[in-house]
Amino acid sequence: MPILLIAIILGIVEGVTEFIPVSSTGHLILATELLGFDADKWAAFNVIIQLGAILAIVVLYWRTFWAVLEGMLRGQAVSWRFVRNILIAFLPSAILGFLLINRIEALLGNGLVVAVAFILGGIAILVIERLVKPGQIVGVAEMPMKQVVGVGLIQCLAMVPGVSRSGATILGGLSLGVERRTAAEFSFFLAIPTMLGATTLELVKHRDTLMAGASGVGFGTVAVGFVVSFVVAIVVVKAFVHYISRHGFAPFAWYRILVGAAALVWLMTR
Repeated sequence: MPILLIAIILGIVEGVTEFIPVSSTGHLILATELLGFDADKWAAFNVIIQLGAILAIVVLYWRTFWAVLEGMLRGQAVSWRFVRNILIAFLPSAILGFLLINRIEALLGNGLVVAVAFILGGIAILVIERLVKPGQIVGVAEMPMKQVVGVGLIQCLAMVPGVSRSGATILGGLSLGVERRTAAEFSFFLAIPTMLGATTLELVKHRDTLMAGASGVGFGTVAVGFVVSFVVAIVVVKAFVHYISRHGFAPFAWYRILVGAAALVWLMTR
C-alpha cells in the first residue's frame, strides 16, 4: 500500500476519533495491526498527527481563546481562572507522562491492551451514564479547584492505550458534577497543552528519524496526516458537541464494546 495512502487513512482515523470517547490512539494501533503496518515505524507519526486535530479546536474556538487573551490583558479574573484551570488539570499527566514515557511507549504497539481497554471503557461509560445525575457547574472558568484537579488526575488513565483521553476527561467531569457541554469543552481545551507536550517529546526523541524520512515516514508524510486529521476533526467536533448536548454517550459505549470484543477475538485467533 502506498505510504501516502497509509498517512491519509491514519489521518482520517485520528480526526474522527480524537475528540469522541472511543480512543484515537487505540484506533490507530488497531488500524496498524489490521492493515499490517510496522507499528514501530508509525508510532511517532501517530502521536504527532494529533496536533492536526488539536489545531481544529483552536480554529473552532478561536473566539473563545481571543476573548480569554483580551481578558487576561485587561486583568479580568474570569479569563485568568480559565487559563489556571486548564494548566492545573494538565499538570498531573505532564508529570506522570514525563516520568513514564518509556513504559507508555512500550504499550503503544500492544493491540490486546487496546482491545481490553475498549471493552472496559465501554462498560464504564454505561455505568456512569446510568448513575451520574446532570451536573450544575457551567463554564470552564467556573469549575472549582476540586473538579479541575479531579479531571486532571482522571486524564492520566488515558496513558493506557485504548482508554480514551476525551472519554476519561468528559465522563470524569460529569461524575464530578460538571454540566455536559462544559465537560466536553474542558476536555477539548485540556487536549491542547496535553498533546503539545506529548508531541514535543516525540519530536525530540525521533527528530533524526523523521528528518531522514526513515522507511518513508518523514516530515512530508507526517504533514499529510496532519492536514487530513485537521480537516476531519473540524467536522467531527461540530457534530459531536451538537449530539452530546442533546443525547447521551451510550452509542459510543456499545461501539467500544463491540469493536473491542471483535479485536480481542481477531488478535487471539490470528
